[in-house]
Amino acid sequence: MSQLFEPLTLRQLTLSNRIAVSPMCQYSAQDGLANDWHLVHLGSRAVGGAGLVIVEATAIAPEGRISAEDLGIWNDEQVEPLRRITRFIESQGAVAGVQLAHAGRKASTWAPWLGKHGSVPISEGGWTPVAPSAIAFDPQHTAPIALSEEQMATIKHQFVRGAERALAAGFKVAEVHAAHGYLLHQFLSPLSNQRRDQYGTCFENRIRFLLEVTEAVRTVWPQELPLFVRLSATDWVEDGWNPDETVELARRLKALGVDLIDVSSGGTAVNAEIPVGPGYQTQFAERVRKEAGVASGTVGMITEPVQAEHILRTGQADLILLARELLRDPYWPLHAADELGGQPVPWPAQYLRAAQRGTPKRKAYGQV
Repeated sequence: MSQLFEPLTLRQLTLSNRIAVSPMCQYSAQDGLANDWHLVHLGSRAVGGAGLVIVEATAIAPEGRISAEDLGIWNDEQVEPLRRITRFIESQGAVAGVQLAHAGRKASTWAPWLGKHGSVPISEGGWTPVAPSAIAFDPQHTAPIALSEEQMATIKHQFVRGAERALAAGFKVAEVHAAHGYLLHQFLSPLSNQRRDQYGTCFENRIRFLLEVTEAVRTVWPQELPLFVRLSATDWVEDGWNPDETVELARRLKALGVDLIDVSSGGTAVNAEIPVGPGYQTQFAERVRKEAGVASGTVGMITEPVQAEHILRTGQADLILLARELLRDPYWPLHAADELGGQPVPWPAQYLRAAQRGTPKRKAYGQV
């Protein structure tokens, strides 16, 4: 059997394969409430054969949303619409996961297809963001308010309550979002964290808030269920957060009960020069897996089944997270099983007639 289609067991939860839907913001909610778009978007990827479907960055507080159209998990009213989605995902043999998030200084932005950059003015429904330090992401973003320790304690509690609501909504995997330049990553990076208290200056202090949040979430997340943390392995900027720090942080997170590090990169610096290309981030997931001794997931320009299979067979990661490729093809896992040959991945009964006729080979992305 292909390793891509081998089960992955984390604690007492087993994923049917190593393919996960990476969290992808849809900018389609109102008041944080999931709706039919989210059901169809996420449900179709479960129908398509992914073993794990992770819901987009889901804000633990209204002011933690990237945009006013983000999903939320800050009140009980938001639980039932999410439960509807998790029920469907599970009915298709997949596991439902949620990414608990706070955008920090990158909050209160426009939905991307509006063609506007930067912060939404308060007069047009925006709000003033918060961050470790009062440093704007770029000149188009509103300068954030530096958080007090009392406000940080509130945010930590909001992460905990978000995890409790996620459990009530039927999620089996929770992921703490500490990547892509959002709040918890902002504490990690010296580019965005210039505090002079116990949460700033040195490595030990900059990682403190993430460790506190993670430990608090782990106390309410059931011991039999896995907890992930998403990290940006590097800021891709000199004197920014770096891969060595990521490895050491991963060791600390493992000791707190984190089961998998979801490894991405970038997001803190607008001037970062990122060498984007096929598999450009797998090197970081491999270091975390081998040097920190914790399971890792990788994402970024992974488009072909043989590419994903190679990553697993060479020990670079334990889980393949797909984003844009699953937007282009929700049924990528089913097609990958066919392409790799002989994989026991069941097509939905409603689609069996098409499957039994044989599926055409996928064209490589970009091939005409």
